[in-house]
Amino acid sequence: MSKKQTQSGALWWELIFQFLLLAMTFVFYVSERSKGQVSIIIDEPKVMFFLNYAAAAYIINYWLLPKYLYLKKYFLFALLLAAVIGLAIFIEEGVIEQIYYPDTRGSRFPGIAFNLLTAMPIITILTGFKFAWDALTKQQQVEQLQSAVKESELQYLKSQINPHFLFNNLNNLYAYALEKSPKTPDIILELSGLLRYMLYECKAEFVPLQKEVKQLENFVSLSKLQLEERGEVEFKVNLHGVGYEIAPLILSVFVENAFKHSLSSVSDDIKIEISLEITEEGRMHFLCSNSFSEQTNTDELSNGIGLKNVIKRLNILYPKAYQLHINTDNEMYTVRLTMDLQKPA
Repeated sequence: MSKKQTQSGALWWELIFQFLLLAMTFVFYVSERSKGQVSIIIDEPKVMFFLNYAAAAYIINYWLLPKYLYLKKYFLFALLLAAVIGLAIFIEEGVIEQIYYPDTRGSRFPGIAFNLLTAMPIITILTGFKFAWDALTKQQQVEQLQSAVKESELQYLKSQINPHFLFNNLNNLYAYALEKSPKTPDIILELSGLLRYMLYECKAEFVPLQKEVKQLENFVSLSKLQLEERGEVEFKVNLHGVGYEIAPLILSVFVENAFKHSLSSVSDDIKIEISLEITEEGRMHFLCSNSFSEQTNTDELSNGIGLKNVIKRLNILYPKAYQLHINTDNEMYTVRLTMDLQKPA
């Protein structure tokens, strides 16, 4: 739906709302209670009085509110508001009553207080509902803007993660190609599948959990090719809960970092342990642990670009719904992530 169509639809809804409000307020104005019974008496003078109040409310709603109050010009708003109400009282006393009640009500001025008591209830009702309508509309616009900003930030974070992943794996592929390794075709095939997933299936905010786990398995298989005979990788998955969704590329960042920093060490006894468990209630328990050498930069382990981005995404997508613990102990770098997943709406 285009922006013009959205604005047109909102205008029509406001017109319908204002029409219904005018109708209900008019019925309230012409209703009279007598001996426990309510009767509706419509005559020409009452219609003219009501139209005078409605006209004043219209000027306030569509001129004073947007031009002065919403622009925080409070003094001018108060001054012009008093002028509009004064004009409505003048029309009531000096025109309408002179036409319909020249010898009774029109022959004397009852005072400002009395006129305010008769005019202000109708004006207040019509203006108050318009103010509430504008407030709700503004709140919706703020929420839409916040949603757009959130989506833009998420797309920006994804755009940083994907090149980061691609850069690392292209370097590895280049090294194998130089060596004319027989593993090169397998690496290309695995990398192609992962890139296809990133480009075409990760555009959504959330993806089915099974798809993300499948790509995580492919990622581990691709990364294990680089390990050769330098260590072992343990990867366990227990999906007790089904039908859940997860933000894409969250877990792969931790796995990528595990391989990256393990391979950068000089040890030939690399250990990488990855486990993922989903309970029936949608509680995810993720563990990623890898060995590292004290000679490597441990600050880099906790401050990589991918890790910073994934923490930002977690804060946006899972506020107060995740727990992330990262620690180093006995030359082991361990990430524990607990997260509440949701099923598709």
